Amino acid sequence: MIGIVDYHMGNLASVINAFKSVGAEIELQSDPSKLDQYDKLILPGVGAFGDAMEHLKQNGMDKAVKAFAASGKPLMGICLGMQLLFESSEEFGSTEGLGLIPGKVVAFNEAEFDHPHKVPHMGWNELFVQRETPLFNGLPKEFYLYFVHSFHAVCDDQYAIGKTHYGYQFVSAVQNGNIFGIQPHPEKSHENGLKIIENFTKL
Repeated sequence: MIGIVDYHMGNLASVINAFKSVGAEIELQSDPSKLDQYDKLILPGVGAFGDAMEHLKQNGMDKAVKAFAASGKPLMGICLGMQLLFESSEEFGSTEGLGLIPGKVVAFNEAEFDHPHKVPHMGWNELFVQRETPLFNGLPKEFYLYFVHSFHAVCDDQYAIGKTHYGYQFVSAVQNGNIFGIQPHPEKSHENGLKIIENFTKL
């Protein structure tokens, strides 16, 4: 059974439907004391980093997610959920994250773009696989996924399993042991996204 952390940030229907379409048993969970009953956990999210952390802390969900990660069972953050895995974010000032992956979240620096792009980064773009990971089993070394974000992660290359180019190259997928994160929306990315979701269910 896979749990989705429900902390009232974003529409979760598409995530639930995507997991169900690959045959996964999945349910929303807003009670932090019940997270440990799941085999795997999804941390979704749409919106601002600071608001998300505030929502997670309101009932101790932040500590429950950290405890789940420490158990060694697979955890995946999607979009804002991936960003929350890091130590901090610079969105609307500095905000502390869950600290499950070393690194920080920063705004796209348009001054460094190789040519002008609109921010947010929105639409289809390529993910370039950086190293072998079960999350990308059966996928080519480069494939397209759907992105919507204005901030991105900065971390050591040892945690980067995917990178994407938008103005410059940035980290778009990460792994730290049993902890995975993906910046694009696999639930909106058709066959490639469903393959990632299916791979996660098989971990």
